[in-house]
Amino acid sequence: MAQFLFEADLHGLLKLDTPIPNAPPARWQRKAKESGPGPSPVCVSPMKPANRSHSSSKTPSKTPGKSGSKIQSTPTKAGGDRYIPNRSTMQMEMANFLLTKENDPAEESPTKKEQQKAWAVNLNGFDVEEAKILRLSGKPQNAPEGYQNNLKVLYSQKMTPGSSRKNSRYIPSMPDRILDAPEIRNDYYLNLIDWSSQNFLAVALDNSVYLWNHATGEIIQLLQMEHPDVYISSVSWIKEGNYLAVGTSSAEVQLWDIQQQKRLRNMTSHCARVGTLSWNSYILSSGARTGHIHHHDVRVAEHHVATLAGHTQEVCGLKWSLDGRYLASGGNDNLVNVWPCTQGGGGDFAPVQTFTQHQGAVKAVAWCPWQMNVLATGGGTSDRHIRIWNVCSGACLSTVDAHSQVCSILWSTNYKEFVSGHGFAQNQLVLWKYPTMTKVAELQGHTARILNLTMSPDGTTVASAAADETLRLWRCFEMDPIKKKEKEKANSAKSSIIHQSIR
Repeated sequence: MAQFLFEADLHGLLKLDTPIPNAPPARWQRKAKESGPGPSPVCVSPMKPANRSHSSSKTPSKTPGKSGSKIQSTPTKAGGDRYIPNRSTMQMEMANFLLTKENDPAEESPTKKEQQKAWAVNLNGFDVEEAKILRLSGKPQNAPEGYQNNLKVLYSQKMTPGSSRKNSRYIPSMPDRILDAPEIRNDYYLNLIDWSSQNFLAVALDNSVYLWNHATGEIIQLLQMEHPDVYISSVSWIKEGNYLAVGTSSAEVQLWDIQQQKRLRNMTSHCARVGTLSWNSYILSSGARTGHIHHHDVRVAEHHVATLAGHTQEVCGLKWSLDGRYLASGGNDNLVNVWPCTQGGGGDFAPVQTFTQHQGAVKAVAWCPWQMNVLATGGGTSDRHIRIWNVCSGACLSTVDAHSQVCSILWSTNYKEFVSGHGFAQNQLVLWKYPTMTKVAELQGHTARILNLTMSPDGTTVASAAADETLRLWRCFEMDPIKKKEKEKANSAKSSIIHQSIR
């Protein structure tokens, strides 16, 4: 025995601290030593199959690492041998069990946990919990009570602000539908389209007015002027959507019942074309080329109840606020006037605010639906700016350069945004975020300047009429389905404001 160990040391026998898996026992090694030199061992690569000879001899090969009387050194090239970790079989089985077992949803008592820890120490020689490398858990660990983290790490089960942000909504870059609008007048100062609460889109094409039912796609010709030289210069729906006001180039203001397709009234008080109209309950306001604004009470025979003289040139923008307190007017004299509500009676009226910052004609005027005292205005080719006003204080809240003629502005009722229609040079629609005034999207497709914008009653679709004789429908304010149902339910509960019959 001593002689064998001495000879093994002389021949450079490599001693291993740990047993090699699948290695022959010590008795077999001694027998192999005594039997003399044999064939060299074959190293099997883990990526390639070994080339084994089918020999009938059962004499085992020599111990790996020993070849004759020479010492075999460690291979210098990678892949010559494999790494054998020094881990017990019991630890590997325990690790496999911990990785594959299912989490127990039931909470364990402290006594049971102490028992399990004691069993693990007695059986394995170590604590199972301390041997875990990765700890998988459904909830983050909470900090101890009174713990102050100097690194300002937040221990919370809620999502961080960055991960909780919703992605921006999808805005189609192409129109949902394109309609022909032949012979639409290419006149910046006219207002030729309007969308009713009953889902009818009124379009003025030269001397005719057409109604397009968005729900059914039906087209109705409501009227045609008798004289060929007289054209339609403005259209506006009452809030309930059952009456349409029509302004003409012959200084008339007509009132039509769409259910009966019949003209109810023909009101003559202006002496020039009526380019813009706006409703406030039963008061219809009309702006003319002379710069005058007339209030018409459509319930009474003497309809002309007030005259507002604050512009020196044509009134091309006119809009009542949603609460009916103020009337905003924009004119070709670059002025924006804000008028108080009048309930009738003659006399002269003065505006509560007059804004003179625009350097071009102001046609685009729009009231914010969630801030009743906020007004947006847009200037023409010489100005090209969009301005946001506080009509109570008279302050200009923000200004943005649109780099093109501003023809129309619409506030969204579904988002804190508004859309503007433009002329040269892009002829595009631009969606703006409020109050940051950053661009959300640009919608292009028109080949000529946009004349007017109007919005569908559900607030999801914007219709644009352009000088290229097309109407394009853009679904740029699509609502979330859940919010849409809530809004429809709220709208169905509202009753009509007007209870008096129109004579």
